[in-house]
Formats: sequence, C-alpha cells, structure tokens
Amino acid sequence: MANPNDAQRLTLYDARELDAVLLEMARRAAPLLPPGDSALVGILRRGEPLARRLQEHLVQHCGHAPLPVHALKVKRYADDLSLLHPETALTENPQLAGMDLGHTTLLVVDDVLYEGHSLLRACAYLAQLGARHVLAGVLVDRCVSRQPVHADVVGVHLQVAPDDIVECNVPPYEAELRIDVLRHGRRRT
Repeated sequence: MANPNDAQRLTLYDARELDAVLLEMARRAAPLLPPGDSALVGILRRGEPLARRLQEHLVQHCGHAPLPVHALKVKRYADDLSLLHPETALTENPQLAGMDLGHTTLLVVDDVLYEGHSLLRACAYLAQLGARHVLAGVLVDRCVSRQPVHADVVGVHLQVAPDDIVECNVPPYEAELRIDVLRHGRRRT
C-alpha cells in the first residue's frame, strides 16, 4: 500500500510539447517587441533560460533580430512554495540600471505565475529604473494571482489544487524540459 505522505508526480508536458508551447509564445510575443528597441528579462532561476529559448524561437521562426537577455534575481518562495522572504527579495542588476529603459520594451519572463509577488516586484524595479513599457511572459499561469499583475504571453494555464506544486523543469537546472505537477504538495526524497 502506498504511503499517504508520498506526493504523486504527474508529467503534464514533455520537452517536445513544451518546445511547441514556447514557439507559440514567441509567435504571440513577436508583434509586441519592436525590433531594436526591445529586450528580454529572465527572472532567475528558470525564467532566464526560458527567455533564451524564447529568443531562439523569435530569431529562427519569427524573423526577429536577436534581443538582449538580462537576468534578474527575484525570490519569495522556494520551489516547494514554502515562504522564503516575507518581502519579495530582489537583487539589483547593474547592467539593467545602466540602460535607457524609457525607450525599450521589456518582456519579463518567468516559469510560473502563482500569486504574482515576484512579477510585481520585478515590474516595480524596472519602473524605478525608468522602464515605461513592461510586458510579462510566463510558461505557466496558475490563474490564482493575488497581486494586480497578469501575463501578456502565457504558455499554458493550469488550475490545480492549492496544495499542489507546479514544477517547471528547465535545463540547465534540470536534465529535461518538462512540466510536472506534484499532487498534494509534497516532494519525494
């Protein structure tokens, strides 16, 4: 008999399926990103490699010139949704601070939009730096944001139980690109 404390892991999207999702995200993002006046901002950890994958699709399939990709470290929750920082922690990026963001369209990329704290903090920081046009792109929108933020470009919408964990596996942090759901919010060790 199975231990009731074991989480049930379900793979919802594999690498092939997610490549198609990312291509569709790039197609939706392309008309929003003026050539020469746009950049991608990937929220570390997994948002930054996702931004790079979006950039590849923008170049290869949408005819876009390569866009700069900048990393921004924003943290509130651990991957298991336990609270790490009561105030969303952001590490400033001097490279972004040195840019003229008033004339640049920014697409902030993250893996999961959950309550919206990280995305709100990232957008507020970019606005402080003078950004006037900030868009958001997320691989997964859990449809439960508690902050006044939304994603302009969404890969998939997932409505799962509150104690379930949506786990985006993104290289180089994990071996294979995929989206798993851990039912009942507990990880197997």
